[in-house]
Amino acid sequence: MDNNIMEKITSLCKRRGFIYPNSEIYGGLSNSWDFGPLGVELKNNIKLLWWKKFVRSRNDIVGMDAAIISNPKVWEASGHIANFTDPLVECKICHQRFREDFKDQIKNHESIHKGIKIVWTEAKKFNLMFKTFIGPAEDKADTVYLRPETAQSIFINFKNVLSSTRVKLPFGIAQIGKAFRNEITPGNFIFRTREFEQMEIEYFIPVPKNEIEWQKHFTYWQEQIHDWMENNLGLNSEKIYDNDIPDADRSHYSKKTIDFEYDFPFGRKELFGLAYRADYDLKNHEKKSGKNMKYRDMESGEEFWPHVIEPSMGLDRSILAVLIDSYKENNNRIVMSFKSSLAPYKAAVFPLLSNKPELINKAKSLYDILRQSFMVAWDDRGNIGKRYASQDEAGTPYCITIDFQTLEDNTVTIRERDSMNQRRVDFNEVDSIIYNSLK
Repeated sequence: MDNNIMEKITSLCKRRGFIYPNSEIYGGLSNSWDFGPLGVELKNNIKLLWWKKFVRSRNDIVGMDAAIISNPKVWEASGHIANFTDPLVECKICHQRFREDFKDQIKNHESIHKGIKIVWTEAKKFNLMFKTFIGPAEDKADTVYLRPETAQSIFINFKNVLSSTRVKLPFGIAQIGKAFRNEITPGNFIFRTREFEQMEIEYFIPVPKNEIEWQKHFTYWQEQIHDWMENNLGLNSEKIYDNDIPDADRSHYSKKTIDFEYDFPFGRKELFGLAYRADYDLKNHEKKSGKNMKYRDMESGEEFWPHVIEPSMGLDRSILAVLIDSYKENNNRIVMSFKSSLAPYKAAVFPLLSNKPELINKAKSLYDILRQSFMVAWDDRGNIGKRYASQDEAGTPYCITIDFQTLEDNTVTIRERDSMNQRRVDFNEVDSIIYNSLK
């Protein structure tokens, strides 16, 4: 892949309205991005597909949507206040800070101060949670945090879900939501940002009698994540790797973690994660809150803390991987080859000529029909070739042209994005052609 692929994708995203630099008119804000008209459609399509696959189509997973700010005792119990830190070193000349393990950034920084020996401070722990305050007084007693993950809101609502639904083990609770981490970031567009969305499931299982029992669930979810990446997001399986994280590098709560890594243009990096959290979270919340967080088996009457398998999928990184995998460039033709189910626009409707009312009216009638069911673009600017090129960059799977033959026999020209093949189809068949492409 072209070494400049990230620059090209970033440029296309701004030009076509996928992703803009945040507050650009004021000089921007590092690692902060806004999703434009096409980007928000792509984002929503991924979220809707994820929710359909992992919640609506299953009878063992329910959903929730929790608040971003919680009682700070939540983060004490989870271990985030004590353990959610990065080791930072500081340049004593300019006082910039870098993560100790980002060796390339440190080396690049040293090269900026040519001829000067850089002295670094000892590495210090830096908590990644954003602090804010409840009420008008900025007092320590009023300190709260923006959540650094969505998982804890699921755990603290575990008993609420049990009492308000009919779920029985094994079952999961799913959530899509924003999380915030005050990271020292390396950039790479939307790969690592301070504000991001997670798509997570906490899947609760009975206390395993042996390793085989929890490993069975773990392997199942490992397969489900691969299915999501390859069949729903359409990612190239040759770019995906399972990295079994060694004991010393795992999060404090994890008994086993796999990182699903993807070959980004800037290196092989984590895309998603799968962790076996055992009973760490429910047990600690019971200890800290004094509330019973156990599951009661209705048949045996036994109470226990269920164990947890956690599939965690980042929405922003999903979008970035999809953009990279979809970007195609050949003979100055740029195509975003999204799966139809992900494409912001499912089709674009053109009148052949923009100065012929009869063509415009017929095209408008098809446009009005299609947009009742799909996101559809209207374009009557310039010549047909330029309109095709514009929709290729937007990733639109089909372009439908209304011409003079349409007025005679009620057929239209439908052009397929990737192959550029064109064919005549009946005006009334267009709706079903688009619908079938989404399956």
